[in-house]
Amino acid sequence: MKKKKIDSPAGAGFNAPPGNGERCAAEEILQIGDPLPSALDGFDAIARKAEGKRIAIFLDYDGTLSPIVETPEQAIMGTEMREAVVELAECTPLGIISGRDLEDVRDKVKIDGIVYAGSHGFDIAVPDGMKFENTVGEEYLPALDSAENALSEKIGAIEGLLLERKKFAIAIHYRRVAPENIERIEAAVDEVTSDHPDLRKAYGKKIFELQPKMDWHKGKALFSLMRTLELDREDVLPVYIGDDVTDEDAFRALKGRGVGIVVREEAYETAAAFSLKDPDEVREFLLRVIPLCRRSS
Repeated sequence: MKKKKIDSPAGAGFNAPPGNGERCAAEEILQIGDPLPSALDGFDAIARKAEGKRIAIFLDYDGTLSPIVETPEQAIMGTEMREAVVELAECTPLGIISGRDLEDVRDKVKIDGIVYAGSHGFDIAVPDGMKFENTVGEEYLPALDSAENALSEKIGAIEGLLLERKKFAIAIHYRRVAPENIERIEAAVDEVTSDHPDLRKAYGKKIFELQPKMDWHKGKALFSLMRTLELDREDVLPVYIGDDVTDEDAFRALKGRGVGIVVREEAYETAAAFSLKDPDEVREFLLRVIPLCRRSS
């Protein structure tokens, strides 16, 4: 398989949310903000923005194409959602950018002819079989191995905790953990992060994650993909849909350039321009985009 290094685009790096000493799970990081217009109610505005342009769609997986569930393996994309994504991919460039490992997200989606970016964009595959890798991340693998061992020793026995090792990250899922144990878990994560200065602590929905401490995130992965696919042009409108803290980097990157749509049930501060409530509304939005894409293709 032919490989090519992804160039890292310019832009701001990942900014970890402020801790101020208290527990900073994702639902606490994101502050309540003004309600955004629905991407369904505001669809005409998006359609006007797309006039004369080719639309390129990029999607998160968990919480966007599949519902949020107890464990990662339970996150299954429904048949109707899959049909909508397949139909959309037939008329416009489409990519999945996920925190999951590349092979994991490809196995979950199981759709040929689209772009897949795993590990928040560290590991990328495009439809023609050419694989793109950000080779800089390879040097962080020993630190991740060491941190994984340390976390297993410190908190691996806590009931309900799931330590998920990805190639370029360690996810600490605490959704099924008793509330009184969460403070202990975060303290251990903070200690291990402090012992491994090459790693950083990130956040998600009921999850902490240790990642390489480098200037790379979903926003940069998005624009690397666009350049690779020759979509970084004025006549292309990129649309990114996601539901989590890590998707905010993509929303920020698209400001003034494309359309960011956050999937959320309750309002919080976000860099997205529009919102959708859940994967069902995501599917409805994608179905409405299909005629636009057909006209512009």
